[in-house]
Order: sequence, then C-alpha cells, then structure tokens
Amino acid sequence: MPLKIAVYPGSFDPITYGHLDIIERGLKIFDKIVVAVAKNSEKSSLFTTDERIALIREVLGDNDRAKVDTFNGLLVDYVRAQGATVIIRGLRAVSDFEYEFQLAQMNRSITQDVETLFMMTSVPYSYLSSSIVKEVSSLNGPIEGLVPPIIKKALDAKFNR
Repeated sequence: MPLKIAVYPGSFDPITYGHLDIIERGLKIFDKIVVAVAKNSEKSSLFTTDERIALIREVLGDNDRAKVDTFNGLLVDYVRAQGATVIIRGLRAVSDFEYEFQLAQMNRSITQDVETLFMMTSVPYSYLSSSIVKEVSSLNGPIEGLVPPIIKKALDAKFNR
C-alpha cells in the first residue's frame, strides 16, 4: 500500500508550538509529512531559509515521518514531486479562512490531483502566529510556551540578547 504523504507549507519564521501541533496531529492521519519551507522573496524574513530549515530539523529531532525541505514555484508542482496528494493548512480563526480558501481553490483549479486539508489549531494556539512571536521577542517579552526553547534561544541571538 502506498504511503499517505502530505505537505505542510509555510514560512515558519519561526516555527511555533501552533505549527508543531498541526504536524503532530497530521502525523496521526498521514504516514509522512513534508514540512515545506517556502522561499518567498516578497516576504521579509527574520531567519534565512537555511536557518529555518535547520531550526525545524532540530525541533523535530529524529522523526523519520517528518521531512523538512524547501520549495520555490507552484506549491502543487512541489506536492506532486513529493509523491503527496494533500496540502495541510492550519486555520486559527475565521479570518484565516477566506485567504486559505482562495489558495485552495486556485490550487484545485490548477490540478484535481491535490486536495487541501484544513486543520483547526488547538485552542491554546488559536491566537499564535510567527509574527506575534517575533514582535513580542523583539520587545524582550516572554515567549515561553509559544515556541520551543531552541527557537527562543535563536530569537534571543537575532535580537542580540
């Protein structure tokens, strides 16, 4: 029986416990998840693509069911190249839905072979975003409980603490 593979794309700048919650829950559904770090030249990132990949790999540890990679170009092309048929997207609130719905519909118009699975974020992470974490961290606010310790350490280094 072929593996059920899903791709979980995002900027992950940085990865948070909300992202990790989606990965952990996704692994209960899929045999393998590819965490696909998007290279987005239009977005100003705090961490380079290579730094984000290294941090995610360190956080995920030796989990052979979670692969970390990067992609450029059309997501659906990348998904098919990975042998996957599903894109996982996390939703925090209704406000996320409209944008995510548009992306899912566009992907579906490009190919019928790839589905989008929306997963609601667990309640403790419903407000959490990488942007909020970066802002709070930049102001030397507390981010324990929002990101793993290795991410906090990397943020402290970025903000010269």
